[in-house]
Amino acid sequence: MGKRKKKSSPKIAESADRHRLYELSVQCSEAEIDFVDDTFKKLRGRRARLLREDFCGTANVCCEWVRRRKFNRAIGVDLDGEVLDWGRTHQLGRLKPSERKRISLLEENVLTVKTEPIEVISAMNFSYWLFKERKQLKRYFKRVHSQLADDGILFMDAYGGYESYKDIEEERDIEDGDTTFTYTWEQEKYEPISGNLICHIHFDFEDGSRMERAFSYDWRLWSLPEIRELLDETGFSKVTFYWQGFDEDGEPDGEFVPVTEGDADAGWICYITAEK
Repeated sequence: MGKRKKKSSPKIAESADRHRLYELSVQCSEAEIDFVDDTFKKLRGRRARLLREDFCGTANVCCEWVRRRKFNRAIGVDLDGEVLDWGRTHQLGRLKPSERKRISLLEENVLTVKTEPIEVISAMNFSYWLFKERKQLKRYFKRVHSQLADDGILFMDAYGGYESYKDIEEERDIEDGDTTFTYTWEQEKYEPISGNLICHIHFDFEDGSRMERAFSYDWRLWSLPEIRELLDETGFSKVTFYWQGFDEDGEPDGEFVPVTEGDADAGWICYITAEK
């Protein structure tokens, strides 16, 4: 009789949750809401109560917003029903009932969704870059402008620098309890005539397994002047860029301050506010 084949042990990559890995690697909802909350108060002299998270994914930011204060409400908008369901189970499921009832998740298109007048609309993690044509992004900004309250503010982020045009991979080790994994950001291809940018996120684990292309992005690498011009054209009264500083070791310090001129760094990240 032939020998039985020894069953191979399951690979970590086969059972890992890509949405959880994304949140651990990419998103820091606490820092994001710190910036949104404090900046709105500085600009408007009061705290906002209603936030809409466009391209909300797992609704991590919505959940952080309602945890901040008992009168805060959030609306999340995303076309992907699968990721919204994940968020309902793993994010909203961890909230108190009183917090959960203050969140509404909508499986709708941000270009057509209708909501009540919103004080804060957030479009972070470069999500609006999926609009690759000028007329598409202009349509989105125009739609946001119409949905904001009279003193509402659109919050976004952007990145750039001369390394953003290169085909590169960047790795970072991340610890989650007893597990360590490696997050890899890959810029596969930048095409200079169209501005198209193809990127991927990969995860590697201690057992040698890999979650290849856990997330992929087909974007346009929008420049800050292009973004500002479109915001001006769609009726926003003031656009401000917030640049990240660096500590004494040359590492990003997480502090963003308003600027009129940025630095020509290899890589930079900034926040943008567009006031109605």
